[in-house]
Amino acid sequence: MRHLKRTAKLGRTGTHRNAMLANMVCSLITHKRITTTVAKAKAARSVAEKMVTLGKSGTVHDRRLATARLHQNDAVKILFDEIAPTQKARNGGYTRIIRMHQRIGDASQLAILEFVDVPAAAEAPAEAAPAAEAKPKKVKKAGAK
Repeated sequence: MRHLKRTAKLGRTGTHRNAMLANMVCSLITHKRITTTVAKAKAARSVAEKMVTLGKSGTVHDRRLATARLHQNDAVKILFDEIAPTQKARNGGYTRIIRMHQRIGDASQLAILEFVDVPAAAEAPAEAAPAAEAKPKKVKKAGAK
């Protein structure tokens, strides 16, 4: 019987699934919003909400627990310094899942996973433009091999 076995396996081994979810939650913390499939969003939501709960208390022990789960110090710093203070008044439900269209290749349902009260990180196209101009493209000559 499969009673009380809630983990979504997502077609991966346990270590691969944990690493994937940790990377997804780090991307969510860094970018404030990620686009993924509905099944992965539901699995990542529980990990993200547990990390925000750790961040709300802000103790050294909780910071170490979050680092052990996420494996990225910069994401843990953003979590504890920026995201958790905005969620202090909430008792749960820190993230939302917004369903989108189906993916063209395999028709899987896509979704956006984002934090509720945290504004999304604005893309900076003005900063990206000079970086693209800094590296000129090589032009291949017609006679050269």
